[in-house]
Formats: sequence, C-alpha cells, structure tokens
Amino acid sequence: METRHTPLAAAGFMLLASSLIAGTTLMAKLVGRDVLGAPLHPLQISHGRFMFAFLAISTVVAITRPKIRAPNLPLHVARSVAGWTGISLLFAAVTFIPLADATAISFLNPVFAMLLAIPLLGERVGPWRWIAAAIALSGAVILIQPGAGSFHPAALLAMAAAAVMGLEITLIKRLTGHEAPLQILWINNGIGLTVATLTVIWVWTPPTAAQWAALVALGLMMALAQACFIQSMKRAEASFAVPFSYATLVFAGLYDFVAFAVVPVATGLIGAGIIVAGAALLVWREGRRSH
Repeated sequence: METRHTPLAAAGFMLLASSLIAGTTLMAKLVGRDVLGAPLHPLQISHGRFMFAFLAISTVVAITRPKIRAPNLPLHVARSVAGWTGISLLFAAVTFIPLADATAISFLNPVFAMLLAIPLLGERVGPWRWIAAAIALSGAVILIQPGAGSFHPAALLAMAAAAVMGLEITLIKRLTGHEAPLQILWINNGIGLTVATLTVIWVWTPPTAAQWAALVALGLMMALAQACFIQSMKRAEASFAVPFSYATLVFAGLYDFVAFAVVPVATGLIGAGIIVAGAALLVWREGRRSH
C-alpha cells in the first residue's frame, strides 16, 4: 500500500527522530562519564545500543512477520560494521566534547558519502556538490579549531565517525534498492549486535542500575528514531525531509545545557552553522538531481 505524500507528517516524524537521536548521545554521555556510576567504555555503550535496539526491532518483526527476501549478506555485514564503528567513535567523542559539537561534525557524513560514491557507486560529482562539500568542511575546521588552545583530540573521533557513517550511507543506498526497510533494520542491528558482543567482552564491566536504565533508553530511542526516519522519508522527498534532521543540533545543545550546564561558544555556533549550510546545500542538489 502506497503511503500518501504528507509533508507536514514527514516534518513531524523527522523532528521526533532528531530529538531521539540527540537523546541517544545524551544517554551515551551520561554512562560514559561518572554521572550514573563508574564510566563505561564506548564499546560497552555501543553494545547496549545494539542489544536493546535489536530486541525492540525483533519484537516488531515477531508481530508483523515480514517475508525476508534474499538478503545481500556481504553488503549487510559491511554496512553493519561501518555503523558499529561510526556509532562507537561518536559515543567516545561525546564523552569529551559538547553534544552539539559532536553532532555538528557528524553532519559531515553526507559529504563523505558523496566523496565515497565516486569510487564505490561510480557517481559523477558536479561543481555545486563540490562547493557544498567545501562549505561543510570549512565549517568543521572552524568548529574543531586545529592548532588552537581549545582544540580537543576527541573532535577527530567525531570526524572519523562522520567518515565511517558516510560509508554506511553509501552502502545503505545499495541495499534500499533491493530490500525492505524493516528487513534492513533487523538484519543490520542483528549483525551489529554480534560485532558489538565480540568486542565488548574485553572491556565489559557490570553497569549500575541507573546505567542499565540509560542503556535500555538508548537502544529503544535509537530503534524508534530509525522508524521515525523511515516514516518521514516515505511521506516526502529527501530534499524536503532531511533538512529537518538538523534540529538534532538544537536538541543536543538543549540536552547538554540541562544535563551538564554546557553553554555553546561563538566559534562552535559559527562552525556548526556553516556545516549545516553546506550539508543542506548538498541535500538540495541531491533533490534537484533526482528529478
């Protein structure tokens, strides 16, 4: 059954997804610092994210019983490893730098996806897309401030996370043309959980009750955010829906202020604004190219 084209609903779903995604980084920061107990390793936080997200999605699969149609397992494995790596790096970054800064840097992932699509998908990149990439990357330089006294190495972890997530986007593009969204989510979270479990055994420590609650919330919010993102994309074109995801910056800044009294600095706001401008231009050009 075809979903109606409803832009208002698409915007609402994307804004809800944005608030949830920002919430996952807040949960990661709470358990990654000594707020709810002894800090947990980023790999353990990532494991919690995949475990509880997989349980939530598996519940939906058990209820709806979708047909699993010939999954491309090598591509799923590559995408899942990229997703696990990206989210683990991001969770490590938010432990040390403001949520809004890490979120802004993560918005470089469409830029990296564009660059990786050249060798992996054989796409041609026109001048407008190069301009958009240059704008976004210049914003990252302002935000990260390499060489400045305020530079924090953890910003490079967020940059690496964006690069790996860009690879994940490129792989998702190849999957979505052949498989249903729920099938992709279920298989990838299952593979991601397997990878996370194999790595967490080296760093696992018993979480406190409060940390368990935060990890459960993290996984459930991520699963719900993914569902909201898919619902948004089904109800409007990507060029309309995706820019609403930049509200994640606002939610991240708000959560960081309430939980940790972090006030954004001018250079962070300027750099984040430029990154968003470049990413938005790239999304707009992608929308024009699809017509």
